Amino acid sequence: MAVLLTGAAGFIGYHVGEALLARGETVIGVDNLNDYYDPALKKARLARLEKHNGFRFNHLDIADEGKMVELARGCKDVSAVVHLAAQAGVRYSIIDPRAYGRSNILGHLNVLELSRHMDGLKHLVYASSSSVYGGNVKLPFSEDDPVDRPVSLYAATKKADELMSYCYSHLYGLPATGLRFFTVYGPWGRPDMAYYGFTEAIFRGDTIQVFNHGDMKRDFTYIDDAVSGVVAALDRPPEGRGGVAPHRVYNIGNNRAEGLMHFIAVIEQAMGRKASIRMAPMQPGDVKETYADITAIQRDLGFAPTTPIEVGIPRFVEWFRSYHQP
Repeated sequence: MAVLLTGAAGFIGYHVGEALLARGETVIGVDNLNDYYDPALKKARLARLEKHNGFRFNHLDIADEGKMVELARGCKDVSAVVHLAAQAGVRYSIIDPRAYGRSNILGHLNVLELSRHMDGLKHLVYASSSSVYGGNVKLPFSEDDPVDRPVSLYAATKKADELMSYCYSHLYGLPATGLRFFTVYGPWGRPDMAYYGFTEAIFRGDTIQVFNHGDMKRDFTYIDDAVSGVVAALDRPPEGRGGVAPHRVYNIGNNRAEGLMHFIAVIEQAMGRKASIRMAPMQPGDVKETYADITAIQRDLGFAPTTPIEVGIPRFVEWFRSYHQP
């Protein structure tokens, strides 16, 4: 049997693919290799996956219904779907909102339709986001907290994904697990994310822009820890009993909120040079603090993150140098 992996050339998708292939799974990758950030990085990740005999790739857009129908015809041996393809980025959702409707709403619906018609499919695992918590001030964020006041369109689409997935679980008995990722970072990461941009600016001697005058905190989650959560979720499909749909949602975070200025200091130390900093006000759609309550995923799946930023950031910086100075 095989695992269908959407967003296979993305940051988390690539690492999940490597983990699944390492344990002997056959992985069918899907990605549209769009230019939201440099496609060369996506192609470099993809090239590493394609070295494995158990990997095959489909270059297509999940929002293309016709292509998804064709894909389904060639996926008769799929036992699970890990759906990580999405239009990412909080701030970009203000610039190009239709990209989020297309990928995160229509694309997610197409994945749900594909999944429910697959004979023998045991589980759909899909990416949600900590952004669904919006401007919540109660910390840490728990899966039981209300998430009906998003502060960005990106967050609204991710909450919509959870609602659609629950509906499909209820209507069709489709076992599905949504994962609310908290600021995942690490080697082969996304250039649009702050930690990557800070590192690149320090490397070049450019000034970095620090929003809300540095008064922000994030629950930074190292990629290896995030992948361990994805795989643990994949291996344990939810069961629907007593009229309850086989659907669940978990936080995947480090269970620790780090101050932004401390985070920058750790990057500076790993780079061996100081940053030139320009303070700026809060950006529209952003939130001051994120902090994951991981009690549920610890209890149900044994999830236990082990990587503090003092370990994870130097690993990212080492990769960054090797990638940009081969």
